Amino acid sequence: MKKIKKIGIVVIAFMLVIVASSSVVVTAENEFKLIRRFGKVDRVITEAGIGLKIPFIQSVDTLPNEILLYDLASSDVITKDKKTMITDSYVLWKITNPLKFAQSLNSSILNAERRLDTVVYNSTKNIIGSRNQDAVISERDGELTKAIMDNIGTTMEQYGIEIITIETKRLDLPSDNKAAVYERMISERGNIAATYTAEGEAEAQKIKNTTDKEITILLSEANKQAEILKSEGEAEYMRILAEAYADESRTDFYAFVRSLDAAKASLKGDNKTLILSEDSPITQIFNGN
Repeated sequence: MKKIKKIGIVVIAFMLVIVASSSVVVTAENEFKLIRRFGKVDRVITEAGIGLKIPFIQSVDTLPNEILLYDLASSDVITKDKKTMITDSYVLWKITNPLKFAQSLNSSILNAERRLDTVVYNSTKNIIGSRNQDAVISERDGELTKAIMDNIGTTMEQYGIEIITIETKRLDLPSDNKAAVYERMISERGNIAATYTAEGEAEAQKIKNTTDKEITILLSEANKQAEILKSEGEAEYMRILAEAYADESRTDFYAFVRSLDAAKASLKGDNKTLILSEDSPITQIFNGN
């Protein structure tokens, strides 16, 4: 009997250990714990630590409390101008409301990824479908992602999910029409460059014409001023000359000086012979008149 009692005590102790261990719930930093009672969520543990549950009546599900990555499959999308493009993206997301997540997606990460795949693809298709191919290519550096995110908006909140970002790994053209599109883009850029060059040359010619006009006006004003000064100088010269000839005491002297100037001007080359008439003022000086 004592042996049977000992065995019974050991069995009871073992069962108590099992019950106690099944009553403990350990929640890590990167986890949510869902405590279910007969399959229905009874409560959610969001803080890390140790908790309790009722053995055999309550069960535990674990959900990730961290940023998750979902890699979408490559897919074809059609632009507004009916051009095909290949898009390959991934999504960074996390669970923000474990209860909504459990109720709407049955606590399944796979179900969540399927929903993300549908929502992100539809938004990408709508955004790219509303733009011409050139606009899609030019917005690859961030504008396209923002437009896709804005288009999704708060759609995923009903599932207890937050989309952190959508990144495009590849947004490219099908290989069969890539070369033709690139050639067309190069041609368009060449046309734009030619337009800018023509506008620049026209502006340069306009500036040159304006400058030439200003130079012509300045030269005309300078020539006018020079002629005025020259006329004033000649008038002053004539005035001084007239005053000199008006004084009889100076008339002979000025006549003599002008005769010398005329004689000097006539002595050119190797021939230094000066022929004077009898009535020349210089002849008269030499004759003693």
